[in-house]
Amino acid sequence: KCHPTKDCVPQNLAANGELATPRPRADPKDALLPTDNTAASYWITNPDNTYRGNVAAGSDQIGFWLALPEHPNGAFKGSEIAAKTWPRRTPLRDFKDNVAHSNFDGFMFDRNVNLENNTVALAGTAFLPLANPADLDSPNLVTRLDNLTSYKNRNGGLWGRGSNYVYSNIKFADNAVGVTQSNFDMGAADYAAVVEKGLFVGESDNKGNPTTPAEIAYGRSLPKPKIPDFPIRGYEYYDYREQVVDTKFVNYQDNAVRKTGALSWLLFTSATVTTASTIKGASFVNAKPVYFPKIDPRFDNDNRGGRGYRTASIHDLDGSVTGVPNSQIIINDGENDSVAVDSTCKVQPTWNAAVCKGDVGFVYFADTSNEVSLFDGARTQRTAKIQRILGGGGAAGAAGRNAQAAGAGGRNAQAAQAPRAPAAPPAPIELIRDGKDHKVTGNQSLVRSGTEILVKTERPDVKLGMSEMELGSWAIFQLPGFTKAASGTQQSSLDALRSAKETSYFKDGNNLWVKLVVDKAPVGPYRHPYGIQASIDVSRSAATVATRD
Repeated sequence: KCHPTKDCVPQNLAANGELATPRPRADPKDALLPTDNTAASYWITNPDNTYRGNVAAGSDQIGFWLALPEHPNGAFKGSEIAAKTWPRRTPLRDFKDNVAHSNFDGFMFDRNVNLENNTVALAGTAFLPLANPADLDSPNLVTRLDNLTSYKNRNGGLWGRGSNYVYSNIKFADNAVGVTQSNFDMGAADYAAVVEKGLFVGESDNKGNPTTPAEIAYGRSLPKPKIPDFPIRGYEYYDYREQVVDTKFVNYQDNAVRKTGALSWLLFTSATVTTASTIKGASFVNAKPVYFPKIDPRFDNDNRGGRGYRTASIHDLDGSVTGVPNSQIIINDGENDSVAVDSTCKVQPTWNAAVCKGDVGFVYFADTSNEVSLFDGARTQRTAKIQRILGGGGAAGAAGRNAQAAGAGGRNAQAAQAPRAPAAPPAPIELIRDGKDHKVTGNQSLVRSGTEILVKTERPDVKLGMSEMELGSWAIFQLPGFTKAASGTQQSSLDALRSAKETSYFKDGNNLWVKLVVDKAPVGPYRHPYGIQASIDVSRSAATVATRD
């Protein structure tokens, strides 16, 4: 319990629609420690232990909470032993046959505590165990979590953060959301999570104990009674490569109260996402396979524009979801329709999605005055990435760590610098294909190989880049008002451009045509466009810019 007589004021990722007041940022006044308001039945700060056959039931907040500091704290804080011990890099010895039910969150493998004031960071630091925790260059290890059961949790059955998780033979039922896995290592590992041989049940025969008017009318308890129309979902993809294998989904069907889907994306994430999250061997019993809910601020806790969510997609490897092997399931909800979708795709209106064949990746439109760094350097060194995320020893580690890695609740070293006025947002970009306009949020969009797209913008210059695409994939962009390309091969005609096997451009009256051709295999995927495979800078002439201004 958070408090013997008063309500919790927790730091969690509750949906906006179930919060009585805006999410608190100050220390709650009715607890000895602020962290008491985010209570857990099992509070785990050392992974070098064994957890088998335990049950966490009825917690006000969390059942099992794996919250790993960079170094041990409490009585060990600052000691020589602590300096040589790295919980975030230490393998989890054994975690299986555990059950979480009737909590707010069942299993929480994320978030850290700020040791200065005992508040909780809503986004913690990645768990990425290494063969030798003291050596950042040692191999990554896999974390296996077997035979977990999670049911009747009011928020998530399981939330994880880190890489190389394998969830095997898990059974989840009657949760608001079954599993969500976040990643925070910027591509240093092969994948964030694999779910294999899982079972997800949207609504079981256990009707619970309905008490609110909405629940009584519905005939069963609801995970979020304050927002009874909350769309329950089974597996929720997030920001880095995830794989779902040989997994069954049962009883995810729309009804008069709420919509649902077995597979979805985190609502409504602004984190940059990937096209490489996959599923194969899926089976469905009385279950709608996919649902991308329309953006509704009551359902999420993000409210930062939904940049990533607007480009959500899932790669169906064997057709077990769509009936179309090697297809991409792309959000297509009438508001966030993708330029990658055309008449060759199969639109699934109840999914708010379309199913498309062909290679799908990302195209980025960087304002070169502010965002050129996204395209520079390609891939940073693995060690530097892990140092920044997990913390490192010595001078190199000290330079790479930030305050979030030390558990400072999401603040980083930039917070200590003098504030700067934010740069003016660049002019918007519209993508037009087959006469239809498409939104570009956060300077990124899905793109499908073999397509031609009209790009309309008032920006004086743009850097175009593509990533997460197969070798040889291409797309053509028509840019009215642009006159110069800083690289690529000049072609003599539009036909020659269309036939080109390398990144090229063609000037035709008031239009600059650009063909981006992927000439190197993907080396990601990443959550941000570090792995650009083809790019080109385009600009207007000085006279054009002066006239436009």
